[in-house]
Amino acid sequence: MSKKTTLAIVAVLSAASGAAAAAALYSSSERTRISRAKPVSSPASPDILRTGKALLTGPVDPAGLFQYGFPGPVNDLATRHSLVSSFDRRLRNPVWVAEHITPESLALKNADRKYSSFMEDEAVPPKFRAKLTDYFRSGYDRGHQVPAADARFSQEAMDETFYLTNMCPQVGNGFNRDYWSHFEDFCRRLTQTYPSVRIVTGPLYLPRRDPTDGKWRVSYEVVGNPPNVAVPTHFYKVIFAEDGKTGGNVSLGAFVLPNASIHNDKPLTDFEVPIEAVERASGLEFTEKLPLERRKRLCAEVNCSIIVRQFEDRQKVKGLPSPRR
Repeated sequence: MSKKTTLAIVAVLSAASGAAAAAALYSSSERTRISRAKPVSSPASPDILRTGKALLTGPVDPAGLFQYGFPGPVNDLATRHSLVSSFDRRLRNPVWVAEHITPESLALKNADRKYSSFMEDEAVPPKFRAKLTDYFRSGYDRGHQVPAADARFSQEAMDETFYLTNMCPQVGNGFNRDYWSHFEDFCRRLTQTYPSVRIVTGPLYLPRRDPTDGKWRVSYEVVGNPPNVAVPTHFYKVIFAEDGKTGGNVSLGAFVLPNASIHNDKPLTDFEVPIEAVERASGLEFTEKLPLERRKRLCAEVNCSIIVRQFEDRQKVKGLPSPRR
């Protein structure tokens, strides 16, 4: 990737999302150099953890610390009916949440969200857990990463989308209850074209350039009592639209949206970014095993646009209160 292309990625993120991803400043040559580096053995090797002894001989034994416990980090991995998620104990937000939707799964109407309730995830230790009280009067919605509407095939599956490990603090009016909701609807409409759609969703904490000194800094609000749940600056979705054939083509789309009110007139394509930009900003990899010849650009294959449906009006028609806060 040329320096010019790299700066173009930054410009896209800055113009569309309100802040440039610092990770997007890395060039592809740097990424290649890093990917070719010799793998380093994990310090959490089972042998080290079991014995508490270093595998190498020498005058010191730093791995002896593990006899008292492994410091971490630990990413709590949850596999549920409608999603798989990885949770960040430090930020009390998911790192990523993956889902799979199909025309068949969305056609089933075996669940109703009025029977679901927001829940703390008891699989996460209490001192690292996001709590219901953390969101109380925080000014933010409990924003689904995998939406409940994608899990109507069973009540249990829908209920599981209400764990706080599937939530992040999101701006309500103008975002969670508006543009973000329309974006989720766009993802579901992809099943009209593709027989299988996989989506990874998660938060980002992107830097902004300080106007006073020109330096890049990451700044985000923290809510809760004590304050411990980070408020993401942005959210991403990486979409894999599969043609349904073994070894077939996969249409890829990556989007980064600011955690802020977005006018419904804003084109969805304004938030489209290269998958590499999301990978650099998140520290995750999404397509390592997908050959280049199988990849297509989603927005070159379908019309990437939202259809505006007023969320509150839909709830009133159903006779339900807004459940997203």
